[in-house]
Amino acid sequence: MKNRYWRIKSRPQGNAFTDAFELIEDIVREPVEGEIVVRNSILSMDAGTRMWLTDRTDGYQPPIEDGAPMTGLGIGQVIQSRNSAFDEGDLVRVFGIWGDYSIVDPILAGAVKLDPAVSDRRAWLGPLGMNGWTALWGVEVTGNAKPGENVVVSAAAGATGILALQIAGLLGCEAYGIAGGQDKCRFLTEKMGAAGAIDYKSGALDEGLDAIGGIDVYFDNVGGPILDAVIKRMNHYGRIAICGLVSDYSTGQRTAPQEFDQILMRRLRVEGFFSPDFMDQGEKLTARLHGWFERGELQMPYDATHGIENLLSAYAKLFTGGNIGKVIVELDQ
Repeated sequence: MKNRYWRIKSRPQGNAFTDAFELIEDIVREPVEGEIVVRNSILSMDAGTRMWLTDRTDGYQPPIEDGAPMTGLGIGQVIQSRNSAFDEGDLVRVFGIWGDYSIVDPILAGAVKLDPAVSDRRAWLGPLGMNGWTALWGVEVTGNAKPGENVVVSAAAGATGILALQIAGLLGCEAYGIAGGQDKCRFLTEKMGAAGAIDYKSGALDEGLDAIGGIDVYFDNVGGPILDAVIKRMNHYGRIAICGLVSDYSTGQRTAPQEFDQILMRRLRVEGFFSPDFMDQGEKLTARLHGWFERGELQMPYDATHGIENLLSAYAKLFTGGNIGKVIVELDQ
Protein backbone atom coordinates (compact mmCIF):
# COMPACT_ATOMS: atom_id res chain seq x y z
CA MET A 1 0.00 0.00 0.00
CA LYS A 2 1.49 3.33 -1.09
CA ASN A 3 1.44 6.59 0.85
CA ARG A 4 2.00 10.08 -0.49
CA TYR A 5 2.95 12.69 2.06
CA TRP A 6 4.56 16.12 2.31
CA ARG A 7 8.05 16.26 3.82
CA ILE A 8 9.89 19.37 5.02
CA LYS A 9 12.87 20.06 2.80
CA SER A 10 13.95 23.37 4.34
CA ARG A 11 12.61 26.26 6.40
CA PRO A 12 10.17 28.26 4.25
CA GLN A 13 11.03 31.88 3.56
CA GLY A 14 7.86 33.94 3.80
CA ASN A 15 5.14 32.08 1.94
CA ALA A 16 7.45 30.22 -0.47
CA PHE A 17 6.08 26.82 0.54
CA THR A 18 6.75 25.08 -2.75
CA ASP A 19 10.48 25.57 -2.16
CA ALA A 20 10.29 24.19 1.36
CA PHE A 21 8.28 20.99 0.89
CA GLU A 22 8.47 17.91 -1.30
CA LEU A 23 5.82 15.30 -2.03
CA ILE A 24 7.16 11.85 -1.18
CA GLU A 25 5.80 8.44 -2.17
CA ASP A 26 6.53 5.58 0.20
CA ILE A 27 5.13 2.30 1.46
CA VAL A 28 2.72 2.25 4.42
CA ARG A 29 4.52 0.19 7.05
CA GLU A 30 2.80 -2.24 9.38
CA PRO A 31 1.72 -0.75 12.72
CA VAL A 32 3.49 -1.92 15.87
CA GLU A 33 1.73 -2.79 19.10
CA GLY A 34 -0.37 0.15 20.30
CA GLU A 35 -0.56 1.91 16.92
CA ILE A 36 -3.34 2.47 14.41
CA VAL A 37 -3.29 3.17 10.68
CA VAL A 38 -5.66 5.92 9.57
CA ARG A 39 -6.69 6.51 5.98
CA ASN A 40 -7.05 10.28 5.94
CA SER A 41 -10.08 11.79 4.25
CA ILE A 42 -9.85 15.48 5.21
CA LEU A 43 -6.77 17.43 6.32
CA SER A 44 -7.06 20.64 8.32
CA MET A 45 -4.98 23.64 7.28
CA ASP A 46 -4.18 25.75 10.35
CA ALA A 47 -2.15 28.95 10.54
CA GLY A 48 -0.59 28.02 13.87
CA THR A 49 1.40 25.22 12.23
CA ARG A 50 3.48 27.88 10.49
CA MET A 51 5.33 28.40 13.78
CA TRP A 52 6.48 24.77 13.66
CA LEU A 53 8.30 25.55 10.41
CA THR A 54 10.55 28.21 11.94
CA ASP A 55 13.74 27.77 13.98
CA ARG A 56 12.11 29.21 17.08
CA THR A 57 12.52 27.10 20.19
CA ASP A 58 10.53 29.39 22.48
CA GLY A 59 7.13 28.61 20.98
CA TYR A 60 4.43 26.36 22.33
CA GLN A 61 5.87 23.43 20.36
CA PRO A 62 9.42 22.67 19.22
CA PRO A 63 10.08 23.15 15.49
CA ILE A 64 9.66 20.14 13.21
CA GLU A 65 13.02 18.97 11.92
CA ASP A 66 14.03 19.23 8.28
CA GLY A 67 13.45 15.92 6.52
CA ALA A 68 10.48 15.02 8.71
CA PRO A 69 6.89 14.64 7.47
CA MET A 70 4.73 17.69 8.07
CA THR A 71 2.15 17.09 10.77
CA GLY A 72 -1.33 18.44 11.26
CA LEU A 73 -4.88 17.63 12.24
CA GLY A 74 -7.11 15.44 10.10
CA ILE A 75 -10.00 13.04 10.11
CA GLY A 76 -10.15 9.60 8.61
CA GLN A 77 -10.97 5.95 9.10
CA VAL A 78 -8.98 3.35 11.00
CA ILE A 79 -8.00 0.63 8.52
CA GLN A 80 -5.63 -1.30 10.80
CA SER A 81 -5.46 -1.39 14.56
CA ARG A 82 -3.08 -2.85 17.09
CA ASN A 83 -4.66 -0.82 19.88
CA SER A 84 -7.56 -2.30 21.85
CA ALA A 85 -9.27 1.08 22.17
CA PHE A 86 -9.77 1.43 18.42
CA ASP A 87 -11.40 -0.87 15.90
CA GLU A 88 -11.08 -1.02 12.15
CA GLY A 89 -13.75 1.21 10.66
CA ASP A 90 -13.71 3.80 13.46
CA LEU A 91 -13.96 7.40 12.30
CA VAL A 92 -11.29 9.42 14.11
CA ARG A 93 -9.78 12.88 14.42
CA VAL A 94 -6.05 12.71 14.93
CA PHE A 95 -2.79 14.63 14.72
CA GLY A 96 -1.12 12.76 11.89
CA ILE A 97 0.84 13.73 8.82
CA TRP A 98 -0.02 15.62 5.67
CA GLY A 99 -0.47 12.40 3.75
CA ASP A 100 -2.89 9.79 2.47
CA TYR A 101 -2.24 7.65 5.56
CA SER A 102 -1.09 8.30 9.13
CA ILE A 103 0.42 5.65 11.42
CA VAL A 104 0.15 6.90 14.99
CA ASP A 105 0.09 6.05 18.65
CA PRO A 106 -3.47 7.22 19.45
CA ILE A 107 -2.51 8.62 22.86
CA LEU A 108 0.42 10.69 21.59
CA ALA A 109 -1.58 11.78 18.53
CA GLY A 110 -4.66 12.78 20.52
CA ALA A 111 -6.90 10.44 18.55
CA VAL A 112 -10.62 10.88 19.23
CA LYS A 113 -13.45 8.69 17.99
CA LEU A 114 -16.08 10.68 16.12
CA ASP A 115 -19.83 10.20 15.75
CA PRO A 116 -20.41 9.16 12.12
CA ALA A 117 -24.03 10.31 12.42
CA VAL A 118 -22.95 13.95 12.05
CA SER A 119 -23.99 14.58 8.46
CA ASP A 120 -21.16 16.95 7.55
CA ARG A 121 -17.92 15.36 8.69
CA ARG A 122 -16.04 18.58 7.94
CA ALA A 123 -17.62 20.00 11.09
CA TRP A 124 -15.27 17.86 13.21
CA LEU A 125 -12.44 20.10 11.97
CA GLY A 126 -14.43 23.33 12.37
CA PRO A 127 -17.37 24.06 14.69
CA LEU A 128 -17.02 20.75 16.54
CA GLY A 129 -13.23 20.68 16.52
CA MET A 130 -10.25 22.68 17.71
CA ASN A 131 -11.46 25.87 16.02
CA GLY A 132 -14.79 25.63 17.83
CA TRP A 133 -13.17 24.80 21.17
CA THR A 134 -10.75 27.70 20.83
CA ALA A 135 -13.46 30.16 19.82
CA LEU A 136 -15.77 29.23 22.69
CA TRP A 137 -13.03 29.11 25.31
CA GLY A 138 -11.47 32.36 24.15
CA VAL A 139 -14.71 34.34 24.15
CA GLU A 140 -16.33 32.92 27.28
CA VAL A 141 -13.48 31.90 29.57
CA THR A 142 -10.34 33.85 28.63
CA GLY A 143 -12.29 36.86 27.39
CA ASN A 144 -14.97 36.51 30.09
CA ALA A 145 -17.47 38.16 27.74
CA LYS A 146 -20.78 39.23 29.27
CA PRO A 147 -24.12 39.93 27.56
CA GLY A 148 -24.27 43.46 26.18
CA GLU A 149 -20.51 43.90 25.96
CA ASN A 150 -18.66 44.86 22.78
CA VAL A 151 -16.49 42.04 21.46
CA VAL A 152 -14.05 42.56 18.58
CA VAL A 153 -12.50 39.64 16.69
CA SER A 154 -9.51 39.93 14.35
CA ALA A 155 -9.05 37.61 11.37
CA ALA A 156 -12.82 37.34 11.72
CA ALA A 157 -13.29 35.64 8.35
CA GLY A 158 -10.86 32.84 9.26
CA ALA A 159 -11.82 29.48 10.75
CA THR A 160 -11.48 30.40 14.43
CA GLY A 161 -12.44 34.05 14.07
CA ILE A 162 -15.68 33.34 12.24
CA LEU A 163 -16.77 31.03 15.06
CA ALA A 164 -15.68 33.43 17.81
CA LEU A 165 -17.74 36.14 16.15
CA GLN A 166 -20.87 33.98 16.07
CA ILE A 167 -20.36 32.66 19.59
CA ALA A 168 -20.03 36.19 20.97
CA GLY A 169 -23.38 36.98 19.39
CA LEU A 170 -24.96 33.80 20.77
CA LEU A 171 -23.76 34.81 24.24
CA GLY A 172 -25.60 38.13 23.93
CA CYS A 173 -22.66 40.37 23.00
CA GLU A 174 -22.34 42.95 20.26
CA ALA A 175 -19.84 41.22 17.96
CA TYR A 176 -17.60 43.11 15.53
CA GLY A 177 -15.13 41.62 13.09
CA ILE A 178 -11.89 42.85 11.55
CA ALA A 179 -11.13 41.33 8.15
CA GLY A 180 -9.28 42.12 4.94
CA GLY A 181 -11.48 43.30 2.07
CA GLN A 182 -15.04 44.52 1.60
CA ASP A 183 -16.27 41.14 0.39
CA LYS A 184 -15.24 39.50 3.65
CA CYS A 185 -16.74 42.33 5.69
CA ARG A 186 -20.07 42.07 3.85
CA PHE A 187 -20.07 38.33 4.43
CA LEU A 188 -19.60 38.83 8.17
CA THR A 189 -22.46 41.31 8.50
CA GLU A 190 -24.88 39.79 5.99
CA LYS A 191 -24.29 36.08 6.61
CA MET A 192 -22.64 35.70 10.02
CA GLY A 193 -24.67 38.21 12.01
CA ALA A 194 -21.86 40.60 12.94
CA ALA A 195 -22.97 43.92 14.39
CA GLY A 196 -20.30 45.49 12.20
CA ALA A 197 -17.15 44.67 10.26
CA ILE A 198 -14.00 46.71 9.64
CA ASP A 199 -11.83 46.34 6.56
CA TYR A 200 -8.28 46.80 7.84
CA LYS A 201 -7.05 47.16 4.27
CA SER A 202 -9.24 50.20 3.62
CA GLY A 203 -7.09 52.65 5.58
CA ALA A 204 -10.02 53.32 7.90
CA LEU A 205 -9.21 50.91 10.73
CA ASP A 206 -9.03 53.64 13.37
CA GLU A 207 -12.32 55.19 12.29
CA GLY A 208 -14.04 51.82 12.29
CA LEU A 209 -12.82 50.98 15.77
CA ASP A 210 -13.82 54.43 17.07
CA ALA A 211 -17.36 53.88 15.81
CA ILE A 212 -17.78 50.89 18.13
CA GLY A 213 -17.68 53.20 21.13
CA GLY A 214 -15.35 51.21 23.36
CA ILE A 215 -14.26 47.58 23.34
CA ASP A 216 -14.72 45.21 26.28
CA VAL A 217 -13.21 42.03 24.81
CA TYR A 218 -10.70 41.63 22.00
CA PHE A 219 -10.23 38.15 20.56
CA ASP A 220 -6.86 38.45 18.83
CA ASN A 221 -5.70 36.16 16.05
CA VAL A 222 -3.12 38.42 14.41
CA GLY A 223 -1.08 40.63 16.77
CA GLY A 224 0.96 43.31 14.98
CA PRO A 225 -0.23 46.89 14.37
CA ILE A 226 -3.90 45.94 14.69
CA LEU A 227 -3.29 45.05 18.34
CA ASP A 228 -1.94 48.56 18.95
CA ALA A 229 -4.99 50.10 17.30
CA VAL A 230 -7.36 48.07 19.46
CA ILE A 231 -5.53 48.58 22.78
CA LYS A 232 -6.09 52.34 22.52
CA ARG A 233 -9.83 51.75 22.24
CA MET A 234 -10.35 49.20 25.00
CA ASN A 235 -12.70 50.07 27.82
CA HIS A 236 -11.30 50.13 31.34
CA TYR A 237 -10.98 46.62 32.77
CA GLY A 238 -11.29 45.12 29.30
CA ARG A 239 -9.88 41.71 28.39
CA ILE A 240 -7.62 40.75 25.48
CA ALA A 241 -7.58 37.04 24.63
CA ILE A 242 -4.66 36.16 22.35
CA CYS A 243 -4.77 32.87 20.47
CA GLY A 244 -2.81 33.69 17.31
CA LEU A 245 -0.15 35.98 15.85
CA VAL A 246 -0.63 35.51 12.12
CA SER A 247 1.12 38.79 11.36
CA ASP A 248 4.33 37.33 12.84
CA TYR A 249 4.39 33.86 11.32
CA SER A 250 5.73 34.55 7.84
CA THR A 251 7.58 37.83 8.39
CA GLY A 252 9.78 36.68 11.26
CA GLN A 253 8.96 39.95 13.04
CA ARG A 254 7.80 39.87 16.63
CA THR A 255 4.72 41.74 17.79
CA ALA A 256 5.93 44.55 20.07
CA PRO A 257 3.01 46.73 21.16
CA GLN A 258 3.80 50.43 21.01
CA GLU A 259 0.74 51.07 23.16
CA PHE A 260 1.82 48.72 25.94
CA ASP A 261 1.33 51.43 28.57
CA GLN A 262 -2.40 51.37 27.92
CA ILE A 263 -2.56 47.95 29.58
CA LEU A 264 -1.77 49.76 32.82
CA MET A 265 -3.70 52.97 32.12
CA ARG A 266 -6.89 51.09 31.24
CA ARG A 267 -6.32 48.22 33.73
CA LEU A 268 -6.54 45.64 30.99
CA ARG A 269 -6.10 41.89 31.36
CA VAL A 270 -4.10 40.31 28.53
CA GLU A 271 -3.92 36.52 28.37
CA GLY A 272 -2.68 34.04 25.84
CA PHE A 273 -4.42 30.71 25.47
CA PHE A 274 -3.92 27.56 23.43
CA SER A 275 -6.05 24.45 22.90
CA PRO A 276 -3.92 22.03 24.99
CA ASP A 277 -4.81 24.21 27.99
CA PHE A 278 -8.40 22.96 27.88
CA MET A 279 -8.17 19.59 26.14
CA ASP A 280 -9.69 17.97 29.23
CA GLN A 281 -12.82 20.05 28.64
CA GLY A 282 -13.21 18.91 25.04
CA GLU A 283 -16.26 16.72 25.60
CA LYS A 284 -18.17 19.50 27.39
CA LEU A 285 -17.16 22.10 24.81
CA THR A 286 -18.21 19.84 21.96
CA ALA A 287 -21.61 19.22 23.55
CA ARG A 288 -22.36 22.95 23.71
CA LEU A 289 -21.06 23.59 20.22
CA HIS A 290 -23.03 20.63 18.88
CA GLY A 291 -26.28 22.11 20.18
CA TRP A 292 -25.72 25.39 18.34
CA PHE A 293 -24.50 23.53 15.26
CA GLU A 294 -27.54 21.25 15.04
CA ARG A 295 -29.90 24.22 15.41
CA GLY A 296 -28.14 26.02 12.56
CA GLU A 297 -26.95 28.79 14.87
CA LEU A 298 -23.25 28.09 14.33
CA GLN A 299 -22.14 28.01 10.71
CA MET A 300 -18.87 27.47 8.92
CA PRO A 301 -18.05 28.11 5.27
CA TYR A 302 -15.38 25.77 3.92
CA ASP A 303 -12.62 26.54 1.45
CA ALA A 304 -11.97 23.05 0.09
CA THR A 305 -9.10 21.95 -2.14
CA HIS A 306 -9.08 18.45 -3.61
CA GLY A 307 -6.04 16.22 -3.73
CA ILE A 308 -2.88 15.84 -1.67
CA GLU A 309 -0.85 17.18 -4.58
CA ASN A 310 -2.63 20.56 -4.31
CA LEU A 311 -2.20 20.95 -0.55
CA LEU A 312 0.43 23.70 -0.60
CA SER A 313 -1.79 26.08 -2.54
CA ALA A 314 -4.49 25.56 0.08
CA TYR A 315 -2.03 26.15 2.94
CA ALA A 316 -0.80 29.41 1.40
CA LYS A 317 -4.31 30.88 1.54
CA LEU A 318 -4.03 31.12 5.31
CA PHE A 319 -1.28 33.72 5.00
CA THR A 320 -2.43 35.64 1.93
CA GLY A 321 -6.05 36.23 2.95
CA GLY A 322 -7.31 34.02 0.16
CA ASN A 323 -9.99 32.24 2.16
CA ILE A 324 -13.25 32.72 4.02
CA GLY A 325 -13.81 30.15 6.74
CA LYS A 326 -12.09 26.81 7.21
CA VAL A 327 -9.37 25.75 4.76
CA ILE A 328 -9.35 22.00 4.22
CA VAL A 329 -7.87 19.50 1.80
CA GLU A 330 -10.09 16.61 0.76
CA LEU A 331 -8.37 13.38 -0.22
CA ASP A 332 -9.37 10.52 -2.52
CA GLN A 333 -10.90 7.53 -0.74
